[in-house]
Amino acid sequence: MSIFSDNLRYLRVKSGMTQQKIADALLIPRERYAKYEAFTDPPLDCLQKISRYYHVSIDLLLSFDIRRVPYENLIQLEENRILLPITVDSNGENKIEILSEKAQAGYLTGYSDPEFIEALQHISLPFLRNGKYRAFPVTGDSMPPHKEGSFVVGEYIERLSDVVDGKTYILVTKTNGIVYKRLDKKGNNSLVAKSDNTIYEPYEVNASEVLEIWRYACSIATKEFEQDDLGVMSVKDVLQGIRHDFSALRTEFSQRKP
Repeated sequence: MSIFSDNLRYLRVKSGMTQQKIADALLIPRERYAKYEAFTDPPLDCLQKISRYYHVSIDLLLSFDIRRVPYENLIQLEENRILLPITVDSNGENKIEILSEKAQAGYLTGYSDPEFIEALQHISLPFLRNGKYRAFPVTGDSMPPHKEGSFVVGEYIERLSDVVDGKTYILVTKTNGIVYKRLDKKGNNSLVAKSDNTIYEPYEVNASEVLEIWRYACSIATKEFEQDDLGVMSVKDVLQGIRHDFSALRTEFSQRKP
């Protein structure tokens, strides 16, 4: 038996269907379908039909034992992709995957890989319920007061239209990887990503580049804030002040010249 055969049989039994009914829906003979539940791999066109029928991606059907997670709790995304896994602890609490800095490098290729996600460490926060959450590490200084090494916990949103202008999100894109930014919608097919640290210029992101969007839910600081800690915004203010003073001195000097 293969993982695919086991998955196929599990999905059929779970849906309460007979082999004949599934075969009729796929427009193939029952005997042919029975072989797929036993030992034969279907051709690509039939595999696509099966994937669309059950709303499960081909990658999952072929490579992941979907009996290992509660199938009814899976979040189905666009293009038949599934966000995996939604796991709960013994008390029924939602487990939140933590993407470490080490794991971050592989996220762009592993975000849709059930085994990659399942291998991440988990935490449970009792005040975060009724959603799918994931924790991402903060990098750089573009979104103060969040420091490097802290984590931002995001709630998964499925549609670009769910983005609320001016709110913060973890944005996963093909080009820029994982970033934490303040977003504004620009038409129906693009977003403008802004940093709270205005040293960094806003930039536009096409919808076709977006892999995932996670709405800010909470943050976890790993370093204590020091009172004498001169933040990047303060540095910017100092530089602006120096520039303003220098400009004033230059104007005054030019006026004094005979």
